[in-house]
Amino acid sequence: MKLYEYQAKELFEQNGIQTAPGKVIDTPEDAFGITEELGGRAAVKAQVLVGGRGKAGGIKIASSPEEAVAAARSILNMSVKSLPVKKALVVKALSIQSEYYLGITVDRSSKLITLIASAAGGVDIEELAAHEPEKIHTFVINPLEGLDEKGCRSMLTAVFGDNELTERAFETVRNLYRLFISIDGSLIEINPYAMTDKDGLLALDAKIVIDESAVYKHPELEYLRNPEEYDPDELDAREYGLSFVSLDGDIGCIVNGAGLAMATMDIIKLAGGNPANFLDVGGSSSPEKVVRAFEIISRNRTVKAILINIFGGITRCDDVAKSILQAKDTVKLEIPLVIRLIGTNEKEGQAILKKAGIDVFEKLTEAVEKVVQYA
Repeated sequence: MKLYEYQAKELFEQNGIQTAPGKVIDTPEDAFGITEELGGRAAVKAQVLVGGRGKAGGIKIASSPEEAVAAARSILNMSVKSLPVKKALVVKALSIQSEYYLGITVDRSSKLITLIASAAGGVDIEELAAHEPEKIHTFVINPLEGLDEKGCRSMLTAVFGDNELTERAFETVRNLYRLFISIDGSLIEINPYAMTDKDGLLALDAKIVIDESAVYKHPELEYLRNPEEYDPDELDAREYGLSFVSLDGDIGCIVNGAGLAMATMDIIKLAGGNPANFLDVGGSSSPEKVVRAFEIISRNRTVKAILINIFGGITRCDDVAKSILQAKDTVKLEIPLVIRLIGTNEKEGQAILKKAGIDVFEKLTEAVEKVVQYA
């Protein structure tokens, strides 16, 4: 779950991480009074859930309230990577002496947390890693043991040098790590973490990504969820207990089990086809779930055929077959439907579908070849 900069800064402030003062707006005129409150100079920053806003012109410096209104009007009328800007953050414009980078993320290969720091802040960290990796310092944290303060300070000294700066950076890192753990974060990033002429080290930008699978543990953070981050079909699927991800192909997929769904998409690609989605209906044979799955897939006008791949364990294949027929009639599906159905009561389920004139297979490769042919 991605947060806007202004939302991330709100969590920063709540956790003792100092940021530049400012307020979020959704109308240009609001920038006037805020800029006055901030001393007459401000930075107006587009609030979008993708990177590259600076290069796209989504960050503007205003030297007066009037300029801030003009900047806000321009930004609120633009799009960044096809995403329309609906909000802007107006923050105090500060004189920056030096810029650093701080980030915390999960290293899935080692199953540990990694702190990343660099004295070359304010630039794309991926580009820096590719072209000047020696400028990036990392420090591994075992979440079962907590933050090794001595080791962390040693790494930060290599980045910040000055003892006072290092100590201030360490306090920020300690608070970042505490926040990261408390919200089940997958990424927290400050770029730039800047040394200003009066305020010392401040988080002048903020990026937070929360592990989507852990959000259920944090109902107090639900208000931070942004619908624009998600495909409308993904939101509908979530509401009905379906796991759905939209893709670019033309073969709709309905499968029970995430692993089987991934394997199904791989085999479709191997056979020369292109899956239009990942959709896991789980272990249920509920007709309502199958109806919702059909509805979501049929909205995609590029889908030319649908493959249903069911491995019945506790779920009975004859129940699944009845649910499919009910869903097909409800949605009035007009594109070819291919089904692979094996497991508990498979013969009964296959007979029900064959009687209805629907292609049904036991071998997945045969079903995939057929649906690719239709597509």
